[in-house]
Amino acid sequence: MSTSSTSVKQGRSELGVALLLLVLGGWAVIDALRLQELAIRGPIGPKTVPLVVGGLLVLTAVLLAIDVLRGGRGEQEAGEDVDLGHGSDFKTLGLLVAAFVANALLIERLGWPVSGAVLFFGTTYALGSRHFIRNAIISIVLSVSTWYLFYLGLDIKLPAGILKGIL
Repeated sequence: MSTSSTSVKQGRSELGVALLLLVLGGWAVIDALRLQELAIRGPIGPKTVPLVVGGLLVLTAVLLAIDVLRGGRGEQEAGEDVDLGHGSDFKTLGLLVAAFVANALLIERLGWPVSGAVLFFGTTYALGSRHFIRNAIISIVLSVSTWYLFYLGLDIKLPAGILKGIL
């Protein structure tokens, strides 16, 4: 394959990224404009953050497209700490997917503190940590503390599940 055809394909993929950013930014802006302002607690309403994020995404998409059309190219991954000759690690990926699926299936039945602990522990196991006791303790502390953060700090009622009345 010649260098010019590789360059053209690379430019197309970068324009695809710009298009994706443009679509996501436009979606965020349109959704933000449809929000109804019921009760504003502070100086910033519910539309502000989505409008800013959507606007920044659109701006980034436009600037990226201009750069690509002018001949700019992203630097190819050097793989400094990754051996690019090896394929994907499907065992690790499968274990991570299993931890997320277990969390999704258990959150309503057992509640966030238990399902979150399963998620955090499963993630550490999938990524190679074999300190089971330490990981279990950290997972429990993380899941309970995030439950309290959401429940008390953000007023988002995550299910307590089997720990209802204890927490």
